[in-house]
Amino acid sequence: MTDLGHVEQMWASDDASRRLGITLEEVGVDADGRGFARTRMAVAEPMVNGHDITHGGFVFTLADSTFALTCNASGRLTVAAGADIVFVTSTRLGDVLLAEGRERATYGRSGVTDVTVTREADGALVAEFRGRSRALPPRKDA
Repeated sequence: MTDLGHVEQMWASDDASRRLGITLEEVGVDADGRGFARTRMAVAEPMVNGHDITHGGFVFTLADSTFALTCNASGRLTVAAGADIVFVTSTRLGDVLLAEGRERATYGRSGVTDVTVTREADGALVAEFRGRSRALPPRKDA
């Protein structure tokens, strides 16, 4: 069993995600040693843009927060090296979004993680996010 104290501590210190109402549903490591995570976020009034749909930056932030949990779950201190997102459908005020992340590959200090964002009410695919991660060397003060 993997100790997830480090990722739980990281999440507890994440004011940005908390202030957006992003909640952690599950985080862990699969049998192959790859991280996974699931989060959720309700679309609130300040998240809606001039087209009366969820601003893409908030969908990206939900996926990015899930990415961070996923690629840190295995125990290495990991940061984003880059990310891309494809928006598939829009969401609106009051919708609840679910994000599920899976670490696809790690090689050396690099990794690839996919996050799928769906709408809870009907399971509609909202966005696909692919993050590239980079593990940092262990901290000397740790």
